[in-house]
Amino acid sequence: MWKTKAAPFLFTKRGIFYFSRRIPADLAGHYRCDRITISLRTKSLRAAQARAAALGGKLDQDWLSLRWQSKEDQFSRFLSDRVVAAKLVSSAPTLSEAAKVYVEEKGKGRPQTFHQAVDRVVSRMIAVAGDKPIDTFTREEANALRNAFRAKGLTTASIKRAFNVIRAMVNFVAREVGLDEIRTFSSIYFGEDEAEAKAKRSSFGDSELKTIQVLCRELDDQPRWLIGLISDSGMRLAEAAGLVTEDVVLDDKHPHIKLRPHPWRSLKTQGSARIIPLVGVSLWAAQRAVSASTNGFLFPKYCNDQECKANSASAALNKWMSPRVSKGGVVHSFRHSLRDRLRAVECPRDIVDRLGGWTVDGIGETYGKGYPIQVLHKWMEMIV
Repeated sequence: MWKTKAAPFLFTKRGIFYFSRRIPADLAGHYRCDRITISLRTKSLRAAQARAAALGGKLDQDWLSLRWQSKEDQFSRFLSDRVVAAKLVSSAPTLSEAAKVYVEEKGKGRPQTFHQAVDRVVSRMIAVAGDKPIDTFTREEANALRNAFRAKGLTTASIKRAFNVIRAMVNFVAREVGLDEIRTFSSIYFGEDEAEAKAKRSSFGDSELKTIQVLCRELDDQPRWLIGLISDSGMRLAEAAGLVTEDVVLDDKHPHIKLRPHPWRSLKTQGSARIIPLVGVSLWAAQRAVSASTNGFLFPKYCNDQECKANSASAALNKWMSPRVSKGGVVHSFRHSLRDRLRAVECPRDIVDRLGGWTVDGIGETYGKGYPIQVLHKWMEMIV
């Protein structure tokens, strides 16, 4: 048996090269022997050197990992008692680990708002209860998360959305790793204050609607084009903000928008993809936005090829509208108004649902190509 200076972890036995390396003293407790010896199954020095280098590199990585695990044990004394206790009784992924898995698997092609929503609820839950295994959170801690959001001033609707995110995340990961359904974040009582309930039902009257539309024409800028486009179309804010010039058909006998999903802005439901006739102020706003576009986006202030900043747009537009409309009136109120205006002209309910992208009733409604543009346009013309 001999060693070679070219590769100090090599020796030969009956002409065959072997890899041999002593286990470091600080890691001896992880092994049942004091040396690792492996046949390299070659008589070639060059091949043996290459294989020994690969094995040595792999060992170095393994030993580094083991040393870090030891350091984590040293750091565990800094963890809160509840986190330590939770890790002792569960081998499930921690909340931060689950978030990483969820984003990697479900976040592909999703807008930035998806990632922000996950980050927001995970960071708040960790602040409330610690970064524990996902199956060890208690109902008391889930309620504490709800209360923490309330203390931050979030509306009931926003808190519900946050719980939808964390519930979907933990149960997706639970299924992936073979855990039972986690119901800790289900059926939480949120309550609903009277002001919020009233705001949900808020709809603009005719005079209020006309006042806003007149102001939009007078100011004639990008934010007002966005409001104007929504005012006579009833589009969701994100739907309108994420439009590109190719979505707008102005040279047709019946001008319209072909609403479709984009990488930077998805649609709420499959039924949200639809044809939207352009009439009244919405037609004016679409014409102004298309003619001013220099990069293909109708509203580049709020949208680019990476993301649609619907939340920023909502905050800015609602702030401008607030002193000009009655209490509870927001951009989304135009959508409620559209339904009221179509009811007033006795528009059939299935056409109302088609125009607004609401869920249609009955399996029969999903057959065929839907209503032709001239029929949809006729009903929209009746409300302006």
